[in-house]
Amino acid sequence: MIFSKSDYFIISAAVVSLALSVYLWMQGESESAVFVGVWVPSILGFGSYLKRSGTGN
Repeated sequence: MIFSKSDYFIISAAVVSLALSVYLWMQGESESAVFVGVWVPSILGFGSYLKRSGTGN
């Protein structure tokens, strides 16, 4: 299996964050959209850290 359950969770969290950021941007909440958009690389970086440390299986 290429991806573990934790990989799917991390990718899902990043996609939800991106979608929420786009939604906020379209609603005119540009500051909130940028704030939420910054979460995407943070979530992916945290997932990468967990994978490399062996905690994320």
